[in-house]
Amino acid sequence: MLRACSAADSKKAQDIKVLDLRGISPIADYFIICSGKSVIQVKAIADEIEGKLVESGYVLNHKEGYDSGRWVLLDFGSVIIHVFHNEDRDFYNLERLWADAEVINI
Repeated sequence: MLRACSAADSKKAQDIKVLDLRGISPIADYFIICSGKSVIQVKAIADEIEGKLVESGYVLNHKEGYDSGRWVLLDFGSVIIHVFHNEDRDFYNLERLWADAEVINI
């Protein structure tokens, strides 16, 4: 989890948050949510996170939304990473949808 957050931070991701979903949802244990100011930055953040985690032995189960670069989802099993364009993060507001989750600010 920290490796993913560090990778996102290295590409200047904004407002990195970890939602602890344990005991709340069977989807994953954690969501990591962050955002970028442009499609190029969103893709760069997603690329960096994917590269660092795969390099460390984590298996990427699924990647979605990369082509549009507005909301990239990286599914690493117990950790799902959401990299949003700022505008889309405000619109979808996952933090509100998962309001019961403990928020861990990184």
